[in-house]
Amino acid sequence: MIGLSTKRFIYFLALITLFACGSEDPERLNFSEKGNEVPVFNADSAYSFVEKQVSFGPRNPNSEGHRLTKDYLLDKLRSYAGARSVFAQEFTEQGYEGDTLRLTNIIAAFNTQSSDRIMLCAHWDTRPRADEDSLNPEKPILGADDGGSGVGVLLEMARLLSRELPEIGVDIVLFDGEDYGKKGSLDKYFLGSRYWANNPPVKNYSPRFGILLDMVGGVDAQFPKEKYSLRYAPALVNEIWSIAEEKNYSQYFLDQQGSAISDDHVVINRILNIPTIDIIRHRPDTEDITFAPYWHTRNDNMDIISRETLQAVGDVLAELIYNRI
Repeated sequence: MIGLSTKRFIYFLALITLFACGSEDPERLNFSEKGNEVPVFNADSAYSFVEKQVSFGPRNPNSEGHRLTKDYLLDKLRSYAGARSVFAQEFTEQGYEGDTLRLTNIIAAFNTQSSDRIMLCAHWDTRPRADEDSLNPEKPILGADDGGSGVGVLLEMARLLSRELPEIGVDIVLFDGEDYGKKGSLDKYFLGSRYWANNPPVKNYSPRFGILLDMVGGVDAQFPKEKYSLRYAPALVNEIWSIAEEKNYSQYFLDQQGSAISDDHVVINRILNIPTIDIIRHRPDTEDITFAPYWHTRNDNMDIISRETLQAVGDVLAELIYNRI
């Protein structure tokens, strides 16, 4: 006898194997305007999804907030994609103090009949230490922007996808354990994306491309063209920034090269060769990587979340997904 979770996993594998492609043909990154109607991205809804995550408190691994948020995200995505199209990839990693971190990547598939797919991703955990905060360096952060905003945008996208499917299949992947590591070493960063890439739930999974969202909800955010993204998928970067210009969002999406930022997208590119880019807030005009002043501090709370920024990111993604692919 197999349990319900095992049954769901077997069904998920059977379902998603239908859209396991295997091509890295550059033509898959060609874009053109289709003349399709694009559903309206609701920034108030995205904001409420960020607010709900923050209401659980810090979501660092093994915390109560982490457990509550996991249940919330699974329930919400199941309500949009259906229980059989959502999979919790559970795994463990060793923590710094010899403790066992209980981690979960969360995957939701939309338009499962399509063999032609794309991937949208973000990390849902928050940092266990505010090491850029001079007052509270050892306390965990709320991560309204660093973690919460990317997930909030993707939950709103999931709501749109549940109401109107695009021509292409869309997979939403929420990574755990992205921000667990300490300064000076990347060994314990990107735990979820590393595990997912090395243990793919779907053999030969190869969507056209992936888009990672990280810190996409802050007031006056700016997203220069991250350098690794330009290396791995320049056509996708240019299309997204072109859409932003058409929609008068150039104050957010800067037509400038940014820094090379180690993030989940680098893991995905290097291990699975899925061309994946990172939309991430940082300054383009310094040699050193400079993030927002609230980055990795206790000030990363709802006070710095902007509906206008969420709207800009959501509008650009919706246009891309519904009308350019």
